[in-house]
Amino acid sequence: MVKGTIVVNNKSGLHLRPASELAKIASKLTSDITIVSGEKRVNPKSVLILMSAGITKGTTIDIICEGPDEKADLTVMLDAIAGGLGE
Repeated sequence: MVKGTIVVNNKSGLHLRPASELAKIASKLTSDITIVSGEKRVNPKSVLILMSAGITKGTTIDIICEGPDEKADLTVMLDAIAGGLGE
């Protein structure tokens, strides 16, 4: 298991468009991935579940990856969020 922490800087947080992009990226990864925001733990491979976390701009989230490619998958997730998810 590996964990990384990042601040979401998208103007509107993880609304539909960036949540869709993140879910698309997460779905291609082999690790079991969990995003922790406050007390909520969500699977980012589902757009609806990801949006239900209510992650807004400036929210600090933890990303936890478990699996054979966990380090690489964590890097992909952190890079995607840091890159703004297409916004």
